[in-house]
Amino acid sequence: MTALLLGFSLGFVSGLRTFTPLAALFIRRGSIWGYVLAVLAIAEYVMDARPDTPSRTAPIGLGARAISGAIVGWTIAEMHGGSGMLGALAGIAGAMIGAYGGRAARLAAIERIGAYPAAIVGDLIAIGLAAFIVTR
Repeated sequence: MTALLLGFSLGFVSGLRTFTPLAALFIRRGSIWGYVLAVLAIAEYVMDARPDTPSRTAPIGLGARAISGAIVGWTIAEMHGGSGMLGALAGIAGAMIGAYGGRAARLAAIERIGAYPAAIVGDLIAIGLAAFIVTR
């Protein structure tokens, strides 16, 4: 149960930012790929703040988030002795909820604080959640 909850939770972060949970997980595992993914995450933060960036719920963005959710869900479930396949499914479910919920929260935040501050807050939430989850 813990493995699925962690997979779902890290998948949720994939719905917010595609590369952040991957980077956090692979850095935590001591893989050089974690640092490569961290560079991609930084690039994603920059691109995400641009007004011409497509919505996270557009087909390509949503697909990338689903794949990210599946990878982190599978990996974290395996690390905690759970089923990789169930972890992947939990990660995908979390990613879908994170993508649509994150989009709604982002739109509400833009109305209240503006586009750039909303993007930065979203980045910080994703980083904080990913760090918290991978240290459990």
